[in-house]
Amino acid sequence: MSLYDKIQETAAFIKGKIKDTPTIGIILGSGLGGLVDKVEDAISFPYKDIPNFPLATVQGHAGKLILGKMGGKQVVMLAGRFHYYEGYDMQQVTFPVRVMKALGVETLIVSNAAGCMNVNYKVGDIMLIQDHINLFPGHPLRGPNDERLGVRFVDMSEPYAPELRKLAHDVAGEQGLQLREGVYVGLQGPTFETRHEYHMLHVIGGDAVGMSTVPEVIVARHGDMKVFAASVITDMGIRDELNTITHEEVLAAANAAAPRLAALVAEMVGRM
Repeated sequence: MSLYDKIQETAAFIKGKIKDTPTIGIILGSGLGGLVDKVEDAISFPYKDIPNFPLATVQGHAGKLILGKMGGKQVVMLAGRFHYYEGYDMQQVTFPVRVMKALGVETLIVSNAAGCMNVNYKVGDIMLIQDHINLFPGHPLRGPNDERLGVRFVDMSEPYAPELRKLAHDVAGEQGLQLREGVYVGLQGPTFETRHEYHMLHVIGGDAVGMSTVPEVIVARHGDMKVFAASVITDMGIRDELNTITHEEVLAAANAAAPRLAALVAEMVGRM
């Protein structure tokens, strides 16, 4: 079965169980599941029950698709994403984004937990992604292109919609929330970066680094979706003194910032 046919099969399965068409898709990152509580009239599907869906294997990722209403808008939410480091290929990593597009999603909101190379930031900060640097070894658009999914060569000069970043700043100002804005570097993982890798990533223009988001955003833009993305800064990688990082610490920092990010995104959705 072709990728297109798999997408259509999965979308048809979901459409058969819902009444309304979602226009906004949301991908929750590590520890950021608090946004689920803001979905009204929610119905959910475990990934294992959805045709063609991979399974989330990472601690902190729930592994279910949630549909409902937020701020008066119909949304579809991915609670648990798929990572290249888990052994999935790029088509599998980005498959849920393809399905969201087939369901009717026009705007994609992505969140992640990220390490930081910018000394002006601190743990718990929320950074809007204004651009990214793709250092993944594989590309989600590699191979024959299906014109039904998007054009062969995708313009990535401005992958993150400036009007959505402006909306975020407007809402954050009203909420008394300070936002950062910077460049996200995508690496395959699963190891955290060495001290010199952090320095290298800072030199090439990165402010934060993580193991997700970039493939999903590329596929969203291939499908002509608007994209908004934000990182929760969970650790400071660029320090003079030696510091160790554990996944548990990353989850703790992400969970601490989750209510602020959830409030921001919920209000943004209501105004889109």
